[in-house]
Amino acid sequence: MILRNADQERAILEGGVILGRVLDTVARAVRPGITTQSLDDLAEQCIRKEGGVPSFKDYKTPHDPFPYPATLCISVNDEVVHGIPSARVLKDGDIVGLDIGMIYKGHFTDTAITVPVGKVTKEKLELIRVTALALEAGIAAVRTGARTGDVGNAIASAVRPFGYGIVRELVGHGVGMSVHEDPQLPNYGEKGKGEKLHEGEVIALEPMLTMGKRNVRLADDGWAWVTSDGSDAAHMEHTMIVRRDGAEVVTRRPGE
Repeated sequence: MILRNADQERAILEGGVILGRVLDTVARAVRPGITTQSLDDLAEQCIRKEGGVPSFKDYKTPHDPFPYPATLCISVNDEVVHGIPSARVLKDGDIVGLDIGMIYKGHFTDTAITVPVGKVTKEKLELIRVTALALEAGIAAVRTGARTGDVGNAIASAVRPFGYGIVRELVGHGVGMSVHEDPQLPNYGEKGKGEKLHEGEVIALEPMLTMGKRNVRLADDGWAWVTSDGSDAAHMEHTMIVRRDGAEVVTRRPGE
């Protein structure tokens, strides 16, 4: 989506602020003993209270086994993305990815964070920290005229010194008029290669890192992606508008 009028821009900006606030509320509710379904219930309640609609709920592509049944994608430990909420209880030492999307005034935004559950190892905290660092490196590379390879290269370059796996099967994407749009935005790439980013384009960057090898596989439920070697994974995401002088991130959480 490329913004073409003030109403579109206002919907994206307002929706992004709301979604960032909702994700912050859900992340603060994470604790040992809570079920992933309880977090999903909270997310839907918050979105609807703000006048939005969950964009993931009932979402389906021709490749999906059934419509996605929840507001949140909740991915625990070796789950990279698209974990389905359930009666699963979070335990001390887990890490959990929270990915959420919303339709607000007809426009879509998307954001994600990975958070610790209770007391976790230094290694898990470092994985989360570097994933956030990678997202910020990608954001810093976004501007009118930049190429998708420039952005992917910035993300990969930020990760490389730490040795984490960078998932290649799943990528960032355009957003705004639907859950997923072109262009695809891989978390790796070559400078000067790929599609150009345009003024007013709405995109979502989402690095996904693994503590072991980068390989992933689709779980038996047909939705969740998990690491092939069982190592932990982390995921961060923001929606932003491409501007001439950089990215305007619209889904920042309070305090970011």
